[in-house]
Amino acid sequence: MTAELKLGINVGYWHRDPDDQTETVLAAERCGYDSVFTAEAYGSDVFTPLTWYAARTSRIRLGTAVAQMSARTPTATAMHALTLDALSGGRVILGLGASGPQVVEGWYGRPFPKPLARTREYLDIVRQVWRREGPVTSDGPHYPLPFPGGTGLGKPLKSIAHPVRPDIPVYLGAEGPKNVALSAEIAQGWLPLFVDPAQIEPVFGASLAGRPDGFEIAATVATIVTDDLPAALEFAKIPLAFYIGGMGARDRNFHLDMIGRLGYAEPARRVQELFLDGRRAEAITAVPDELADSVSLLGPIGRIKERLQLWRDSPVTTVLVAGVRDEPTLRALKGLVDA
Repeated sequence: MTAELKLGINVGYWHRDPDDQTETVLAAERCGYDSVFTAEAYGSDVFTPLTWYAARTSRIRLGTAVAQMSARTPTATAMHALTLDALSGGRVILGLGASGPQVVEGWYGRPFPKPLARTREYLDIVRQVWRREGPVTSDGPHYPLPFPGGTGLGKPLKSIAHPVRPDIPVYLGAEGPKNVALSAEIAQGWLPLFVDPAQIEPVFGASLAGRPDGFEIAATVATIVTDDLPAALEFAKIPLAFYIGGMGARDRNFHLDMIGRLGYAEPARRVQELFLDGRRAEAITAVPDELADSVSLLGPIGRIKERLQLWRDSPVTTVLVAGVRDEPTLRALKGLVDA
C-alpha cells in the first residue's frame, strides 16, 4: 500500500497541430504536482517539449514517458538527459522504452529482437556517461563501443560535460512480466500504461518482488472529470482502441497482450480485428466499459475520490493524470489526494 500517493501530469506527444501546454504545466506546478511527463511515438520527439516546459518552470520534475531507445544511441540519450538535468537544476527523470517492432523497424530502421538484452546494455552505457569514471566502452553485441567496423580509428571517450547528478533516475516503460522484472532489477522506477490498480499485485506481484526500497511506479491514467459518465467512458475508449488495434501488428501487439493479462483477451482481440479492418468506430465501441473504467479515473469528482482509493491501495506511487488541462480541475484532483 502506498503511504503517500503523488500526482503528476502526462501531456503526451504532439499529434496534429503542435500544442503548447505551458499553461497546463505551470498550473500543475502551482498546484503542487510532482512531475510532468512528455511522450514520443513517430512524430514529435520527447525532449524538445520537455525542455520548453523546463525553461518555464522551477520545481516540477521533468520526465520522459518514454524516450524510445531506437530513436537515439545510448550516448546521445545520455547527452540529452544530462544537459537538460543540468539546465533544469537536477529535475530530470529519464523514462526509457523499447517500443515495438513496427516502430523500431518501420520508423527507425533498427532491429527489434532481444529488447531485454538491448535495454540492459543501453542503460549500462547511459550510466557510464553520467558517472564519468572512465572512457565509455561496451563489448555488447547491440551497442559496441568503440565501433568495431568503419575506419578502425574510434577510441573510447569520456564525457567532457560534468553532469550535476551522476545518478539521474531511470524508469522503464514495460508491459510484459519479464520487462517489469527488469525494471525492478536495474531501474529506479516503472512506467505502466493501461493498468488496473487492483490487478497490479495479482498480475505483476512476482515481477516486482525484487524491487528495491524507494522504487517508483508512475502510472499514466486517463482522467475525465464530468457528470456525464457514459460520455467519459466513450472518450476513454478511444486511446485503448488505438493501442489495442493500431500500435502493433496483428500477430504481435504488446498492448493487446497486456489487456489480455487483465482478463480481457477475447474482447481485445475483437477490438483489434475491427480496428485493422478499418472499422474504427466499432472498435472503440467494442472496448468493454469495465476495462475503460478500471484503467482510468472517470466521472464526477465524488466518484473519482472513491476510485482514487484503489490507487492508494496499490503499489503505485504516482498517478500521472492525462487529459486534464484546466487549473481548477487540477487543483480539485490535488485536493482529493492531499485530503
